[in-house]
Amino acid sequence: MAHCMGFAGYSNSGKTTLVAKLIVEMKQRGHRIAVMKHDAHGHYKEAAGTDSATFVESGAEAVITLSPDQIHVFEKKRNPSLQEQLSAYAHLDYVFIEGFKKEKHPKIAVFRTIEQSEIIQALEPEPIAIATDMDDFKFGSRAFPTFDLNNIQGIADFIEQYFERN
Repeated sequence: MAHCMGFAGYSNSGKTTLVAKLIVEMKQRGHRIAVMKHDAHGHYKEAAGTDSATFVESGAEAVITLSPDQIHVFEKKRNPSLQEQLSAYAHLDYVFIEGFKKEKHPKIAVFRTIEQSEIIQALEPEPIAIATDMDDFKFGSRAFPTFDLNNIQGIADFIEQYFERN
């Protein structure tokens, strides 16, 4: 079963950049990675003018694009479940999950401002760590392992050790 690690934060908090850098680091360590991103507002669109976009716009329920080195899947589905999708990638080492604040997988809270740090209270369950570029961030009396957003090796080490312990 793949190890699932979430990265949760508000818009422009650095989630996507952090996950992209972690993918590179974890692949260098020999891990196979998948990423699932929550599009809570339904903003994702296929690139205009492509065949797959034409099929989607024409009303296809699913479009699967097979290439020599990848598969892209678009499927219309009401209330898709994160758990259902995770099972499809259980053969990988890690699945990084961007968003899905209310799901039960372990998460790292990502933020760059004091306002964005409110993500800590929004997460269920609470985060297992924090990634921020704020100096001397303190969150009440609760101590979380805290990493600089640019400490990719340290965050990767933490993720590996977290799953070795649990």
